[in-house]
Amino acid sequence: MALPPPILIATDVARRLEALLEHAPEGSEEVVAKLEEELARAELREPSAMPGDVVTMHSRVGFLDEISGATHEVRLVYPQEAGQVAGDVSILSPAGAALIGLSVGQSIDWPLPGGRTTSFRVTRVVAHPSY
Repeated sequence: MALPPPILIATDVARRLEALLEHAPEGSEEVVAKLEEELARAELREPSAMPGDVVTMHSRVGFLDEISGATHEVRLVYPQEAGQVAGDVSILSPAGAALIGLSVGQSIDWPLPGGRTTSFRVTRVVAHPSY
């Protein structure tokens, strides 16, 4: 696996995710551990200093699964928001945890359930929440 790319996460999002991970649902241990790793290595920025091409919570993001060739467009949401709108993906899903903090053009290798691994590449950030 290649070294993971640098990521940016807004300070308020990092605090909320840390609190979420402390009370994560049973059965999400693998994703929680990976998301904790991502938070630990992230460069934290004030929300007003976040570039528009970075995936953050409530971003609508286009990405490519470089292994399968499948393209997707999703909105990254908190677990309690998932399932309310088609195309929403929880931060506690493998794709959600992989995408947070990436910029357009960056790729990350990511483990999937069942021992598989994929590589996600961000192709666009269609909508970025305004702070």
